[in-house]
Amino acid sequence: MDFLGTVEGVSSEGRIIVRCEQVPDIGDIVFDQNQKRVGTVKRVFGPVNEPYASVSPAEGLPKGISGKKLYCNRRVKDGKTKRRN
Repeated sequence: MDFLGTVEGVSSEGRIIVRCEQVPDIGDIVFDQNQKRVGTVKRVFGPVNEPYASVSPAEGLPKGISGKKLYCNRRVKDGKTKRRN
């Protein structure tokens, strides 16, 4: 697991906003420090130097999420899932 960043807050749509240390891929799975699944990355936005990620919660919004450190698992991309014309 790689360190993703710290939680800045919650959006009006109920998504968790994370200030990232590294740029995640859309669809990466996000965990907390106890390796409990928090959600998946739905959108990456903001400046290139300090991007933000919008994380869709897996099972409702966890309590006390603001300020927590989150981690992500990188998805393995293999050639078998590519589409061909």
